[in-house]
Amino acid sequence: MLGFWIAILSGALMSVQGVFNTQVTKQSGIWVANAFVQFTALLVCLAVWLATDRASFSALLQVEPKYMLLGGAIGTFITYTVIKSMEQLGPARSVMFIVVSQLIVAYVIEVLGLFGVEKQPLEMKKLLGAGVMIAGIVIFKWT
Repeated sequence: MLGFWIAILSGALMSVQGVFNTQVTKQSGIWVANAFVQFTALLVCLAVWLATDRASFSALLQVEPKYMLLGGAIGTFITYTVIKSMEQLGPARSVMFIVVSQLIVAYVIEVLGLFGVEKQPLEMKKLLGAGVMIAGIVIFKWT
């Protein structure tokens, strides 16, 4: 149950962050805003790390496969694409497309067993659920 509430909080924070970042971009520029977002994230992470576990950064050298370390770089492009989509579509439409895209890509990763994720069977009811979400976007967009 805790995972459910954490996921709800994550979605809410992502929406608020996207709006904040879009507003900052209007006054500074997209790459300045993106750099600031990533820099402040680094500062918060370091502060929490100092206050909590203090795990060794050398453990990162042991991560295999090495491409798994690209999460931060991917985060830069996530911030960029969220800002641009919110700027062009508005927060509600942008988040709808982002969430549906996340769901579909995550399901493909599970079904194919990519990136070390345990492979899951393809289920028609999950495909139907994705279809219902897409239909919801169509209804929301043209109403």
